[in-house]
Amino acid sequence: MIWTRRRFLKASAAGLAAGILLPNPRIRAQRLQGFQEIRRGVGTFEGEGGTIGWLVNDGGAVVVDSQFPDSAADCVTGLEERGGLPIDALINSHHHGDHTAGNGVFRDVSGMIVAHRRVPELQREAARADGSEEDQTYPDTTFDDSWSLEVGDEVVRASYYGPAHTSGDATIHFQEADVVHMGDLVFNRLYPFIDRAAGASVQGWIELLEAVVDDHSSETVYIFGHGQPGFGLTGGPDDLRHQRDFFTALLEEAEAGVSAGRSREEVAAADELPGFPDHVGPSDFLSLGRALEAAYDEVSEGNR
Repeated sequence: MIWTRRRFLKASAAGLAAGILLPNPRIRAQRLQGFQEIRRGVGTFEGEGGTIGWLVNDGGAVVVDSQFPDSAADCVTGLEERGGLPIDALINSHHHGDHTAGNGVFRDVSGMIVAHRRVPELQREAARADGSEEDQTYPDTTFDDSWSLEVGDEVVRASYYGPAHTSGDATIHFQEADVVHMGDLVFNRLYPFIDRAAGASVQGWIELLEAVVDDHSSETVYIFGHGQPGFGLTGGPDDLRHQRDFFTALLEEAEAGVSAGRSREEVAAADELPGFPDHVGPSDFLSLGRALEAAYDEVSEGNR
């Protein structure tokens, strides 16, 4: 999803992590226009939440992430118009509510809901914390390292590279189209959410981005969970390298602060990260200060 300041003001920190946005019928028509095909029947849907990826071909359909109930319903309507129902599988890239709160809408039209094995556990923990347990629909098919499905002339493969944004993020590769859905492993030119409570690792995130680039080609198109206006929701390997370089600089800034005996608050008070003027934080929730706090904690615990 392209995050503007207006959208961030609509969502609290809990809302982005695990909650639900209020319905807004006036933007339904805009949502239904939010379908963009990339190539070979693979595309994106932008509604309210993390970017949805989809595949529709003569053999079936697959969806990645489900946003919130209202936008999930709009996505289902659009997929039906494209002949994409029923859906062979809904894949959750990770557990956060702006990627899973629409699972219940997709449940009735999907053969299975797939995710890394940590996702149901993390989703339950988040739901218990905010009292939304009755609103949850959990993945029913899980995997440790990888999972794949043939759909017509396409092969869809979900892969786990280790802790990064959370401890349960997966990349989803549409192999013939050579399109990879990154979920929230890329916040395109936005200060990212580092969910340490869910097992996030900045160092792991750096290593993951390097491994993903190595595992794919220079022509691979990547779908991002969130993006700054002007930079977009899709890109290439250079965008993943830029995200990697941001995290490297973030850890270096935190390490310098710890080595100099500066406090967590002092390090987090920085108003810019040298070399990354293109990154923005439209809310306190996604801000440089919060990212530096997470990096500082990781360094202080000796995990760097």
